Amino acid sequence: MTATTLVILGASGDLTQRLLMPALYRLHTLGLTSDLRIIGYAKEAWSRQHFEKHIHEALQAFAPDFKTADWNRFRRQLDYVGGELQADQLAALKDKLAPSTLFYLALPPPLFGVAATALGEAGFSKNPRGGWRRLVVEKPFGTDLASAQELRARMHDHWDEEQILRIDHFLGKETTQNLMVFRFANRFLEPIWNAQHIAQVQITYAETLGVEQRAAYYDKAGALRDMLQNHLMQLFSLAAMEPPSSWDAEVLRDHKVEVLRSVIPITAGSVNKHAVRGQYRAGKLGRKKLAGYRAEPGIKRGSDTETFAALRLEVDNWRWHGVPFYLRSGKRLASNYSEIAVQFREVPGPIPHAVDAGNNWMIFRIRPVERMDLLVTAKQPGGKLAGRPATLSALYATPDDREFSAYEQLLMDALGGDRSHFLRFDEVEWAWKVLTPVLNAWQKGAPDFYAAGSEGPDTQARLLDPDHHWRSIALDGGDQV
Repeated sequence: MTATTLVILGASGDLTQRLLMPALYRLHTLGLTSDLRIIGYAKEAWSRQHFEKHIHEALQAFAPDFKTADWNRFRRQLDYVGGELQADQLAALKDKLAPSTLFYLALPPPLFGVAATALGEAGFSKNPRGGWRRLVVEKPFGTDLASAQELRARMHDHWDEEQILRIDHFLGKETTQNLMVFRFANRFLEPIWNAQHIAQVQITYAETLGVEQRAAYYDKAGALRDMLQNHLMQLFSLAAMEPPSSWDAEVLRDHKVEVLRSVIPITAGSVNKHAVRGQYRAGKLGRKKLAGYRAEPGIKRGSDTETFAALRLEVDNWRWHGVPFYLRSGKRLASNYSEIAVQFREVPGPIPHAVDAGNNWMIFRIRPVERMDLLVTAKQPGGKLAGRPATLSALYATPDDREFSAYEQLLMDALGGDRSHFLRFDEVEWAWKVLTPVLNAWQKGAPDFYAAGSEGPDTQARLLDPDHHWRSIALDGGDQV
């Protein structure tokens, strides 16, 4: 890699400490960022030495393989500039930048537009001769369609769309990228990856955590904005997209947008058939008693913010006509479990005695362990011709494999100019269009309650076809159907 500068705006914040710096430190230890200069920028009037101390403490806390010898080399790549998000103060960075510079907005969402404008007014958005300028933006990309379009317009005052990298860390996860490789690199899947053979797809992201330290943000956002509009919609589009003609960033993103454009619109009158919201009340997980959402510190009294959201989406194209895609995510659920589960249709004709109908699933497990499972039917040992469930399982990684975290992968992609795993604005726009009727409807009424430590509100079942059931998230996710 040629000499490059990474400027982290918001370098004193939580994102930088917990995720960005540990990822950059590990990339350094792997010898992948030896020519990268990292400049922290924040409003604190720190010296470089104070910033180094701050990052040193963060790495000791959040970098699992921290070693003093590696730190002593890594610290030489660090620098710091203090200032506000104003062009005249950002100008202090000018003499520190390499021809190629990546600006990372590790800032609260209301400051995204402010920072993009200030960087542009400082002259940092123009690609210099022999180099480039790129801008990484964390989610959320607006709070609804109108605010997302407003943010885009403001950013485009100084930055071209090709320079903007909207980061969704789910697209950097190993299992997410494996979904694409597994789908398109194995010929046996393509003939059956369609409505003729697939009955339903379930995408689940369950958390045992509550809102923790994010109460101020979460109580305004809720589960639909926080998880489904971005993370789960990305998994949905990857599972449903057509095979690309080439492994090109624009082709991949074109196909994902095609999926979102093909979603049958949810109308104001059909919201209850397509969306369910819930909020956790007091409960327990094991022996641990858990407070209800409204009793959490920082949550406003009587809040109707949803901590659980589920969607039923249908894609009106030849591949997926009639196949429901069920998406759900929630906090304070029974386990930390995530998966993309594809159920195949029942076989026609007579089948051996005692077979559980509808047991054929292909599952891409994301948490707690990354692996692929194929749930099939095999013969029950004994004298009778009877079937029983069996699971063919393959761990995603072996002990000898070197995996990248999501942020390690996406930072390398951003520095290398690979936009495949970043969102183009029309992806963001169409995701908001799909969900706008739901957001509008949820301005009134209240969520359905569920006990903390449970599998969510019972009302989520109303989204399902009569012969479908939500897969259990209890314990390790359960192989029950």
